[in-house]
Parts: sequence; C-alpha cells; structure tokens
Amino acid sequence: MRPLIVLLLALAVAGCDRGKPETPQPAANTLATADPSNATASAGDGSPVSSGTSKLDISHAGEKMPAIPFTGPDGAPATLTANLGKPLMVNLWATWCAPCLAEMPTLDALATREKDRLHLMVVSQDLAGKRAVDPYFASRKFTALQPYLDKQNVLMEAVKADTLPVTILYGADGKERWRVVGGMDWTGADAKAIIDKALS
Repeated sequence: MRPLIVLLLALAVAGCDRGKPETPQPAANTLATADPSNATASAGDGSPVSSGTSKLDISHAGEKMPAIPFTGPDGAPATLTANLGKPLMVNLWATWCAPCLAEMPTLDALATREKDRLHLMVVSQDLAGKRAVDPYFASRKFTALQPYLDKQNVLMEAVKADTLPVTILYGADGKERWRVVGGMDWTGADAKAIIDKALS
C-alpha cells in the first residue's frame, strides 16, 4: 500500500506520465487535490517555473500545429487546424491526472475571460474516452470548456509530449509560441503575463 501512496503523491506534484497506468485509472475526484496556485511561470526568458510543478518551454516555438483528427464534443472529427486565424490554446489532460484536474477550473475561467482573444480546447487523453470524460464534465458544470477526446493519444505523439498536463499556445498563424508542462493556475498573473506577451 505504501508504494501506491508514494506514486500518487509523485503524480500530484510532478505531472502525469504519458502512458496508461498498469492498474485501472482511478475515479476523477480521487486525485483532485493538487493546488495549481503554487505554479508560476517566467514571462521573460522561458526559464522553468519556480514551484517545480510546471515549466514554461519554448523549445518547440515555431513548430506548426498538427492536422491530425481527434473527436469533437459532438462526436464528429475535429482538428486543431480548423481554428487557424485565431490564437489557439490546447490543453492535453486526463481524468486520472491530479494536476490536470486541479487546473481545469482555472482553464474554464481563462476560456471565459479570453474568449475574444483566443480559442481554448481541452483534449482528453483518457483511453476510456466518453465513459471517463462525460461524468467528469457533468459533475463540474464548466461554462466555457467542451470535452474533446483523443483516445489514441495521437496529439500527444504529434506534439512530442510525454507528460500530462501540457498546454500549448499557437498563434493565429498555427505556429507554436510556447508550452507549459505541468499544472498551472491559469487565472493568475503569471499566466496572464505569458499569454499577453505571446499575443502582443
């Protein structure tokens, strides 16, 4: 039992590994205790954030968004490239990932606040798809977020992400500006600063 507790604490602090856990994924609310308010990011040079829970990464800046299809909220195919012409923020997450769940309400608030400046998509990497994501969304009653699904994790592969959550900001031209690896408080001053700098 003790190794399981250590593993859960490690996931809550550092982000979630890319692969599916060997054991069944826990229910969405069992790991939702991570506090994204401790995460900060540098708005200046892209240096790692101070808390150890998230990192601003500019090493992929300039890369084009992938055109690979995944599943939209209505069950139809969706792509990132359908949003060209307006800045797009993409968050890859899963219901079994504590930092993902902790930052989700702040992403909903950001999507509401920034709706005129950018589009925000949260794309689940849950292998169970709708069975895992729909109950979570129903219980949270988000006002701006819609549940996109990527059961095959094709986006993670395409953007070269190996942990969750990862949030990528693309400009209106479809090129990456930066990514934040790990959970973050998207309502905080640091998040606002890096978004404002990228979109100015």
